[in-house]
Amino acid sequence: MKTIILIIASLLLFYSCNNEVDITNPVVDPSNFLSETTPLPESSKKVMEGVYTVTEGNDLLGDQVVVKWTRDRLSIFAGKNGGYIILDGGSLDSVLFFLGYWRYSTNTETGAVNFYISSDEGGKNILNGDTTTAEINFKGVYGNGNESANKTIKFQYKRPFSPEVKQGDFYILAHRGGGRNSDYLGVSENSIEMINIAERFGSTGIEIDARLSKDGVPFIYHDSDINLRLTQKSLIWGKIEDFTWPQIRTLITLRNGEKIPSLREALEYTLEKTNINVVWLDTKDVDVVSASIELMEEILERASLMGRDLKIYLGIPADDIYQAFIAYPGYQDIPSLCELSVEQVRQANSQVWAPRWTQGLQTAEVQQMQAEGRKVFTWTLDDASYIEEFINQGQFDGILTNYPTIVSYYYYIK
Repeated sequence: MKTIILIIASLLLFYSCNNEVDITNPVVDPSNFLSETTPLPESSKKVMEGVYTVTEGNDLLGDQVVVKWTRDRLSIFAGKNGGYIILDGGSLDSVLFFLGYWRYSTNTETGAVNFYISSDEGGKNILNGDTTTAEINFKGVYGNGNESANKTIKFQYKRPFSPEVKQGDFYILAHRGGGRNSDYLGVSENSIEMINIAERFGSTGIEIDARLSKDGVPFIYHDSDINLRLTQKSLIWGKIEDFTWPQIRTLITLRNGEKIPSLREALEYTLEKTNINVVWLDTKDVDVVSASIELMEEILERASLMGRDLKIYLGIPADDIYQAFIAYPGYQDIPSLCELSVEQVRQANSQVWAPRWTQGLQTAEVQQMQAEGRKVFTWTLDDASYIEEFINQGQFDGILTNYPTIVSYYYYIK
């Protein structure tokens, strides 16, 4: 009887961990139309950025949106349901065309969307890099799920970003490389593929999770064990750090088909292929501290030689890692981010203090840390109402979140 109960419990656990959600991937450009257009010059992109009024199609995104170029995509952020749009674009005869998809951060609703900006409603001026124009009108259609885009949606330029935003130094930090598996982004958390798309969600920084393999190779992976939340069915199970790097690399596949990256691969990709400015390296155990520091120092030296604005902070999330860190020779000169008390921040000479958001705004403590030349990030903040409060009433230098699109909206409308 006990055996039967154990079997039933195991099956229930398996199916609960393997609970699939039907995700729609809308067809964006079935005729490959954008291949016939000319890519937009960099000088044109800044002209388009700003806050826009939604003049038609408010049911989808609400009454206003933020338009922001994020490396290789045009991203549009909204307040309603954490809505966002990610678009590819190009021009043809002074008309700008954009094709992509919309999505709600807080659920799995999505659909295709396409826009155009006519020559006389902003297209020509944008292509000329004319920053004085305020006449920009997006006109388009969107669909739900796999249906054809047939519902009208329009945006009208309202204003540029405020001087506070333009001159500010605020970091939008994406959790687990850009997002979690549970948010169904189509790529796996803590993967190179996730780091590649993180900026599309408005992220200017990422948090990644560092562990150490049995044979001493640092890699990124959140949980301590191999499980169906993070991986596909595997030939090996158990504590992931009990396996060598060749075993981890060849025998484990992440949830969406990717391979687990080494920490070196993740940092090199961030350095060479993205515009990410901050990496929060969340060290998951004391064993990975030394190896992470050595690699950080190498990558930061390369960034300096490249003239690349990249900061990498070794995370100190717990007392055992704190003790390992301050035992490291020259720890005071190693860029670090401490989640513990302000006294420990000072002792470690951490450049960043990172308190949990549930501790509140802590304005006096935040200002004191900043007066000492440190930055303050809070984590992990996902609720839209609290995000709005922390941005408008708090003094933080950055927010770590699973929903960078929501943080982007509330920050850029300031």
